Amino acid sequence: MARSKIERYKAFPSHLAFETALEKGHHVQAKVEECADDLSSANALLKIKISGGRTAVLDEQTLRDGQAIEIKVQECADDLTQVTDKLEEGLVELKTIAGELDASQGALAESEAALVASQRAEKDASWKAMHDVKSGMPNRTLFDDRLEQALAGAERHNHSLAVMFFDLNRFKSINDMFGRSAGDAALTTVSERLLRHARQEDTVCRNSVDEFLYLLIKPKRRENVERIARSLLEAIVRPIPVGKLSIVITPSIGISMYPNHGTSAEMLIENASTAMYLAKERGSGCEVFNGVVNLR
Repeated sequence: MARSKIERYKAFPSHLAFETALEKGHHVQAKVEECADDLSSANALLKIKISGGRTAVLDEQTLRDGQAIEIKVQECADDLTQVTDKLEEGLVELKTIAGELDASQGALAESEAALVASQRAEKDASWKAMHDVKSGMPNRTLFDDRLEQALAGAERHNHSLAVMFFDLNRFKSINDMFGRSAGDAALTTVSERLLRHARQEDTVCRNSVDEFLYLLIKPKRRENVERIARSLLEAIVRPIPVGKLSIVITPSIGISMYPNHGTSAEMLIENASTAMYLAKERGSGCEVFNGVVNLR
């Protein structure tokens, strides 16, 4: 099996080419030093022979010594050539692998960037699938999921929960009188007010253009639900500044509680919707529990 670029990078230059070349270099150095010693010995012997007048012997012996040293020097030159070749091979391989690693690192960086972008897109798509894009509130899909989970918990632990159904009275007239931008601004403000008053464990969703659902977890008593509904109503009816305008929106609120008004998500939402329409018939500013009207 072929080794990876990193394995080749680690193995080849350090353990093969460079170590081999260095070992060869040490060997050549030893031979060069030996040649130097031989030259020194030959020079010393030459001086002795010259001083003794042994010219005939001198020429023959000098020739033999010179040839021997020449052979050693040539061997050193050949060895140095091999060392140089090995180092050049190692450098070429190193540069090739380094270039491949650079390319791999570039591809890795691009892949990581693509992964981050994909994760961001996935997260964004998931958020959009569970939220109303215009208001940023949870949508009906997320609300239904949390209501089902809340019902399972309420049944298991024997605690209560409430569903509140909000409808903004005569909202269409705001768009007709002041324009869609004014209506959008008013909806945004109502959404922010509902979210601001919601507890961390509660869920508020936009059900349609001018309808909202509110899941209230473990309110305990009906009086607590009434108090929360009144505080939400009071928050919504505060004037909403839109440019030079000041718009007042009044809601009708229908409320159903588990388990008295339903034991399923469908029943609780349907009964809260029915109660909301009854509140609307009686006039805005009413909260209704299963057909019982409580005036504000």
